Amino acid sequence: MHSFEHDTGASRTVFGTGTLSRVPAELGRLGGRRALVLSTPGQRGLAQQVAAVLGDAAAGIFDGAAPHTPVEVTDVALARAGVLDADSLVSVGGGSTTGLGKALAARTGLPHLVVPTTYAGSEVTSLLGETADGEKVTRTGPEILPQVVVYDVALTTTLPWLVTVTSAVNAMAHTVEALYAPDRTAETDAMAVDGLGALAAGLRSLRRDPDDLDARGELLYGAWLAGRCLEAVGMGLHHKLCHTLGGSFGLPHAPTHTVVLPHAMAYNAPAAPEAMRAAAAALEVDDAPSGLQALVAELGGPVRLDALGFTLGDVPRAADLATARPYPNPRLVERDGIVALLTHATQGTTIQPTGTRVDAGGAVPADLATQPPHQIEENR
Repeated sequence: MHSFEHDTGASRTVFGTGTLSRVPAELGRLGGRRALVLSTPGQRGLAQQVAAVLGDAAAGIFDGAAPHTPVEVTDVALARAGVLDADSLVSVGGGSTTGLGKALAARTGLPHLVVPTTYAGSEVTSLLGETADGEKVTRTGPEILPQVVVYDVALTTTLPWLVTVTSAVNAMAHTVEALYAPDRTAETDAMAVDGLGALAAGLRSLRRDPDDLDARGELLYGAWLAGRCLEAVGMGLHHKLCHTLGGSFGLPHAPTHTVVLPHAMAYNAPAAPEAMRAAAAALEVDDAPSGLQALVAELGGPVRLDALGFTLGDVPRAADLATARPYPNPRLVERDGIVALLTHATQGTTIQPTGTRVDAGGAVPADLATQPPHQIEENR
C-alpha cells in the first residue's frame, strides 16, 4: 500500500490510509481557522464528517457543487463564504467539488485543501474549467492550484462500481494524452506509463475482489500520477471533445471521458504510433484503442454517447465547437474526421485493431485516414 508525502513548494500531497485525521493539522499549516467545507449534494454526509474532524476550524458547509463548474453556482458559494467569514476552503469529493474550490480560491485568494474521493486528478493541477453561457472554458494560473491534497484510500471504499470505472478511465485520459503531448518529457512519459498501468491493474483487481484495499490504493495512486501529467503537459483532442460535450451539451463528465477516449485514441493512433504502443503495454492489451474499449465494456462501463443523452442530431454542432479554435494534437483536427469520430462514439461502434470499425450492419471502411502530425498552439 502506498503511503507518502510529496512537496513541490507550490503544493503538498499527503497519501495513505486513514489520513483524514491529518486534515486539521494540514489546514493549520495553511493558516486556516474558519474553513468553508465544499461538496456536492450527494456528498453532504462526507462533508459533515470532514467538518466534524475539523471541529471549530469548520465555519460551515456549502453542498451545492455541480458538474462543469457553472459560474452561477460559484457566485452562490462565494456569497456563502462571505457570510461565514471563511478564511480557507476544504473541497471534499470529486472533480465537481474540486472545481468549485478552485474557482473560489481564484476569486478570493483563500488557501485551498482538497480531500479527493474519486480519481479526477484535477486536485493537483492549476487548471480550471468553468461553464458560462453554455460553453466550458479552461484557464490556468498559480492561484488555481490547491495548496494541499490529502488522499485517504479508505474514503474510496464506498465509491459505486460504475463511478469507480468511469472515474478511473477519466484519469487514464490524462496519461494517454500526456504520451503524445508536444511538451512531453521523459519524466511525464514515465508518470503516464506508471499511472496508466496502475489504473488498469487496479480496476482488474478490484473487479475480482471489491474488498481489495490495495487495489483501491493502486487506483488512487494512478490517479495522482495522472493528475500530475495533466498539470505538466498540454492535453489534446480528447479533452477538447469532452469539454465540449460536457459544457455545451450537459453530458456527465467521467462517463463521457470513458466513451470518447478509445475513439480519440483511434483517431490519433496513425500520428502517434509510439504513444499507442506505450499505452498498449501499460494496459496489457495488444492494441490500445480497441483494447481499452473492450476493457471498459468488460467492466460494465459506458461505451456509447447516446446512452448518456447525446444524439446523432447533436454531432454537427459538437464538431463545429470542437474545431472552432486550434489546439495541440498529434493529428490534424478536421471537421469531417471529428464528425465521424463523434458518430461512432454516439452509436457505440466497435473499434477494430486495424482501424476498421464494425457496426451491427457489417464492416465499414476506416474513415479516419492517416494524416501527418500537426501541432498548433492554444492555452491548456
